[in-house]
Amino acid sequence: MSKVLVLYYSSYGHIETMAHAIAEGARAAGASVDVKRVPETVPDAIAQSAHFKLDQAAPVATVAELADYDAIVIGTGTRFGRMSSQMAAFLDQAGGLWMRGALNGKVGAAFTSTGSQHGGQEVTLFSIITNLLHFGMTIVGLPYSHQGQMSVDEIVGGSPYGATTVAGPDGSRQPTAIDLEGARHQGELVARVANKIFG
Repeated sequence: MSKVLVLYYSSYGHIETMAHAIAEGARAAGASVDVKRVPETVPDAIAQSAHFKLDQAAPVATVAELADYDAIVIGTGTRFGRMSSQMAAFLDQAGGLWMRGALNGKVGAAFTSTGSQHGGQEVTLFSIITNLLHFGMTIVGLPYSHQGQMSVDEIVGGSPYGATTVAGPDGSRQPTAIDLEGARHQGELVARVANKIFG
């Protein structure tokens, strides 16, 4: 049984919800899964005034423990077409793991959310995937076996590069059933690949 970490940063809860859907999919494929988040770097007063979701149950991860997993799925909302500074600051501390090749050959994947349909989802996914490739990881995306991402009947997330959702400009839109189905499917695929390599 492979060990999968779903590692996320979520200001308003959208990515938190997606993270748990990815974990569901990975568990359904027989993996052992932990869901953890990266530390908040915004001062408490600012986070509270901006109405950040501060009651997230997932424990805070440490950089050192990344090496304990066979697969790592990373999710964060977009910030001007790239990953959030919180996630970037966390990954920037992983130079020691990179130097040792501690993540070489492990499985990696990415997911994200944006405020609009054209708010940089794929660029943000690539900003995460770029880090994972530098760590030596094998990337699993979200292929068109998730047919929901082809829908034109409603606003949907999803990309061949990873699961996504559209939060809306005010953050009021929550991940849809199709978005969550995509996240579960990606989690399942990550676990299947990891099980083949490490199981």
